[in-house]
Amino acid sequence: MTAPAPIRVIDLGRRRYGPVLELQRRLCQERIAGRQCDDLLLLVEHDPVVTLGRGTKASSLPLGPDQLRERGLEVFEVERGGDVTLHAPGQLVGYPIFHLEHHRPDLHWYLRQLEEALIRALVPFGIAAERSAGRTGVWTRDRKIASIGIHVKQWVTFHGFALNVTTALDWFDMIVPCGLHGVTMTSIRQEATGLDGVDLEPETKVQVAAAFERVFERPIAWTDPRAVDGEPNPV
Repeated sequence: MTAPAPIRVIDLGRRRYGPVLELQRRLCQERIAGRQCDDLLLLVEHDPVVTLGRGTKASSLPLGPDQLRERGLEVFEVERGGDVTLHAPGQLVGYPIFHLEHHRPDLHWYLRQLEEALIRALVPFGIAAERSAGRTGVWTRDRKIASIGIHVKQWVTFHGFALNVTTALDWFDMIVPCGLHGVTMTSIRQEATGLDGVDLEPETKVQVAAAFERVFERPIAWTDPRAVDGEPNPV
């Protein structure tokens, strides 16, 4: 029996949002065309940016795009589903470029798998995370710790998840996260127990990759970023 192909996990380091968005789009097209045959999980930390999904409502933006830019954030309209979200330093963002026909061509299943992977990744930090009925993402004690928004083209996925690790939570005061009025955002730093001395950001990458391996039942292979864009980890 042939062993399943690995998920290639690529740590892009810290990068601006725009170039990584274009990288995702290119990799998606390459997968559709058959020029790239492996599932990829891009891990990245972004400079401050607000992204507006297809479901973004005016009420989710107490500050308009120009006002956000004046405060030092980039703003992008993107093709993913969902409402407004924010990426900032200290947040682990993951972009799976998966061909669902090699897993299960079912968007509901895929969203639940992403949630399950993040829930499992939080266990080693002593965080009891869970789903919230009718609300995509991952929560702990009714506080939101991870957001999910995806796009799928010919069963190839891109966009993905944002997990707050050491993120300064006051960034979220400038938007209504995911359009959920009254939501309280949290982070691993806020919620973790018994982890004095643990460097949370690299450890979170390890735990997320391991959780993807278990949930998607594929081995992982850490891969140099030059495999996809010719550049070592830029900061």
